[in-house]
Amino acid sequence: MKSSIRLFRIAGIDIGVHYSWILILIFFTTTLALGFFPSASPKETTGTYWAAGFLAGLLLFACVLAHELAHSLVAQARGIPVRSITLFIFGGVSNLEQEAEKPGVEFIMAIVGPASSLVLSIIFWILFQAIQPGTPFPDFFRFGGWLPQSSIIGAGFYYLALINVSLAIFNLLPGFPLDGGRVLRSIVWAITGKLVTATNVAAMVGRLFGWTFIAIGVLNIFGRTIWIFGPSLIGGIWIIFIGWFLSSAAESSRAEVTMKERLAGVKVKDAMVQYQDTITPQTTVAELVQGVFNQRFRRAVPVCQDDRTLGIVTISDVKGLPQEKWAYTPVEQIMTRGPLYSVSPEDDLNTALKLIAQHDLNQVLVMESGKCSGLLTRAEIIHYLQLSQELKVKSKS
Repeated sequence: MKSSIRLFRIAGIDIGVHYSWILILIFFTTTLALGFFPSASPKETTGTYWAAGFLAGLLLFACVLAHELAHSLVAQARGIPVRSITLFIFGGVSNLEQEAEKPGVEFIMAIVGPASSLVLSIIFWILFQAIQPGTPFPDFFRFGGWLPQSSIIGAGFYYLALINVSLAIFNLLPGFPLDGGRVLRSIVWAITGKLVTATNVAAMVGRLFGWTFIAIGVLNIFGRTIWIFGPSLIGGIWIIFIGWFLSSAAESSRAEVTMKERLAGVKVKDAMVQYQDTITPQTTVAELVQGVFNQRFRRAVPVCQDDRTLGIVTISDVKGLPQEKWAYTPVEQIMTRGPLYSVSPEDDLNTALKLIAQHDLNQVLVMESGKCSGLLTRAEIIHYLQLSQELKVKSKS
């Protein structure tokens, strides 16, 4: 979600769009303008169809945003900070700074999303009924095979009612990381008392749904009809893409929870390299490269003066300086002065990892009694994980 554009803020939450969202907006606009609206309202002009398709596409993602906001606002109400919501090709994602710590909280956070989509569906259906009363709700087993003849506005309301109830049903599928998968995880978590076990179960079901979608997509490409999915090359590829996303996201979530379990109870001092160097602000860049980077194989080093940490200088900082200036340029001219994030040697390694992930860092300072003890890097955390896995070291929690 790094390649995204920030749009605005709601309730202190940054709202943005990923560049892939533009592709899906174009896709929805095109399919609605060329297919749905001409079929549902055949007497309008081509320009009207394209305008309606574009507006309906925007409203669709406004509904997705409402869905994600429901998750985020409930999370905030339960004391879980939410940094941002990003709309992307598969819908939307809420960037929570931490996961729920109790199964009941996760259940409420998960179920409110589909509930909000269902409420939106009812609202749009009421609006459609106000324009064209008495129209029955579509049979999902004939999805796409029947459309009411209506005005362009009525057709838009009909589409948004249908798509929101579809989003609610799809998200309730009990496979992680869908909302239904999180509901399943919360239930298993409440029964077993073990988050890792619950995540493994939900992720396994999520991967099963992912593989099922991939199989359906392949059959669609070859002209086979499966339930509500009609044979279509583009539709088949899209279903395969969704299946791949579900499967990979489920596996990533499982791996993340497993990693957190492995790091639970492990202290920062257990993973960091001891007796690390520090340098003064007057150290030249040439001395830094030769004495620290080349000989000690470090990629970053704290800059200190009189027991005060003034900054960090990294290989990236050095790259920005022409090599002919290294010999007479002090590191204070190129070092990173702030913000400086730190942990203590006694902190849990998960605390350090969370800090690194939140601020997209390669390392954090390790401070003890107000003095710098060194740095903890991503590489050291990865090395600890690899070694503990190879030696089958159990968690200390």
